[in-house]
Amino acid sequence: MSSDGPATQFAAVRAAAPRVTPARRPRWEVADVFRLHGEAYRRTHPMPPLHRQVMSAIERCRTAALGGHVERCDDCGFERIAYNSCRNRHCPKCQTMAKARWLEARNAELLPVHYFHVVFTLPHELNPLALANKQRIYGLLFRAAAETLKDFGRDPKHLGGTMGFTAILHTWDQQLRSHVHLHCVVPGGALSADRTRWNSTRDDFLFPVTALSQVFRGKFIDGLKKGVAQGEVACPGGLRPLLPKLYAHNWVLYCKRPFAGPKKVLDYLGRYTHRVAISNHRIVDVDESRVTFRYRDRTHGNVSKLATVSPDDFIRRFMLHVLPKGFKRIRHYGFLASSAKASQLPRCRELLGLTAPLPQPDDKTTEELVAELTGRDLTTCPRCTRGTMHFVCELPDRPTPCLAVNRGPPSRTRS
Repeated sequence: MSSDGPATQFAAVRAAAPRVTPARRPRWEVADVFRLHGEAYRRTHPMPPLHRQVMSAIERCRTAALGGHVERCDDCGFERIAYNSCRNRHCPKCQTMAKARWLEARNAELLPVHYFHVVFTLPHELNPLALANKQRIYGLLFRAAAETLKDFGRDPKHLGGTMGFTAILHTWDQQLRSHVHLHCVVPGGALSADRTRWNSTRDDFLFPVTALSQVFRGKFIDGLKKGVAQGEVACPGGLRPLLPKLYAHNWVLYCKRPFAGPKKVLDYLGRYTHRVAISNHRIVDVDESRVTFRYRDRTHGNVSKLATVSPDDFIRRFMLHVLPKGFKRIRHYGFLASSAKASQLPRCRELLGLTAPLPQPDDKTTEELVAELTGRDLTTCPRCTRGTMHFVCELPDRPTPCLAVNRGPPSRTRS
């Protein structure tokens, strides 16, 4: 941070923040909160090294601190600096292209069947335990949910075969509070055990929700007991006082066929597959003592509201959702698992009458993806609109973070 006082630093960031419409570039960013208040937060709050790394990466993202390159128009000579991205998976700015490529790959795998959107949610009584044991509790959530769906799919009373589905972990609600749940996109059917049939569900029914919920609860609690008994899950005071609440709690499970089709579910989930907690477009204002952001009130008609919190509370809430290093929050199961997809997915397509080879996602460049998603051509000169921008030279990294919000377009060399 600069040696100037906090008021001077805040004025510099506020003056430099671009005043554009949210559809193009947000007025405020998570990075602005960290640049303005991160240093004070680090001094007054204990933070694990991983959280410090995440905060530093977001602060430095697309600034001179990470270096970049210079481009020049071959017609009018206009020059533009493109700063490098941090590529941290918690950064709201860095994962747009990764998300676009992920959605393209998933769309290529869609089958001509109806799909279901299934959500497994942990009771809020488990939030403290989950925050203290992220790796174990999140992993147990994946395992319990996947085993529940696979068991129901294998049951001859239901589908009698191998299902395929994708699960995506979310740990937040609209106000950035802890809300641990798993979204699953599930095709309505299964590949029979002998691989000779596609066993389809009804159009409007996957499995009985109450039974799913009870089996999921039983598998999760059983895994939790084993984890605590084996010392893999830290539970101060023991698990016994918590168990009656967990058994008495109505574990929420949502299961519904997406009315708008599977691609709409993928588009919805795509907002969160490569982003954590909040997008920059939801941040309305930042000042010395407050952060204001938009959220959807799901309990009162899904209306848009504003929440105002202190900068410390905003940072604390954001850091709740930092994932353990190396933890995979998107996982595929059944005939969509990496170990089975090469043989089983083509067989599913064949049984469903799709004779063409499995579509391969186009190997598009960053420029092509940006043009497709936004209609902007990064290679066209933004000043004269006639010339083409060409690489001129690299800019070296700066050893210390810079406060100035010199935001540029995504680097074409490190996007």
